[in-house]
This record gives sequence, structure tokens and C-alpha cells, in this order.
Amino acid sequence: MPHDLTPGDGQDVLARFKECREQRDPDLMLELFAEDAEYRGDPFEPPLNGAVAIREHWNRVAAEQADVEFDVERVWVSGRAVLASWHAAYTLHDSGDRLRERGFLALELDGVGLISRLRAWPVVRVVATGSVLGAGAVPAEAGEGQDGR
Repeated sequence: MPHDLTPGDGQDVLARFKECREQRDPDLMLELFAEDAEYRGDPFEPPLNGAVAIREHWNRVAAEQADVEFDVERVWVSGRAVLASWHAAYTLHDSGDRLRERGFLALELDGVGLISRLRAWPVVRVVATGSVLGAGAVPAEAGEGQDGR
């Protein structure tokens, strides 16, 4: 039977996740997951099952996003589960919009330390529209989210 994770184990897996996320590297990201992993990035969408579906997701993310920042705020470990509150920001290639996310992440690790199940509860807000790299950026209204509310 695999040993329970330590707080250091949880921090290590999240540090690797951060590196993959910020580098936008699908190959590196896939190294964190078991071949038959379940990935649920949105609680209202069906999960992605297996390495092929997870790779498709991260290929799309890498193609759509730039200037990615990802930071973990707090980490909890229980048994073989890693729980974390986090925040992120990125720019969309097609529109130049800058988005921020805050969320909660639950990772279940298998006996060799690979992610067998990922569940995330993100909240996304547009914080600037247009080319955020140029002078044409327009700050989003305070409290305005992706859906205009």
C-alpha cells in the first residue's frame, strides 16, 4: 500500500504543475498524469478521460494562451490527495484579452506519484481587453467577468 503524502510531496507536485502551466508544455504536463487519469477542469463539464484527451486539452491551452502566471496560495495534503487554492493569469492569443483565474484544485495521486484524478473549480475574469501588450488595452469594468456581469 502506498504511503500517505507529506506536505512536501504536495508542494513538489504543485511546483511541477506550475512549471508545466507557465511553460505551456503539453509533453511536460502529461508526465504528471497516469495514462488512465481523469481530468475535470470544470465542475459543470464532463471529465476528460485518459492521456489522449488530456493531451488534446493541453495542446489547445498552449495554443490559445501566452504570458501565463500560475501560483499556489495554500496547500493541504490528506492521504494520497493534494488540495490547493491557486490563482493564475494569462493572455489570449486571438483577442489579446488578459484573464485572471482563482480556484481550488484537488489532485489524487496513484502509488507512484502520478495524478490519477484532477478536479478544478476555477472562476475566470477578463481584466483587460484588446492588446494588453500595447497602448490599446482597455481595463475591464470592476467586477465585470467573462460573461459581462
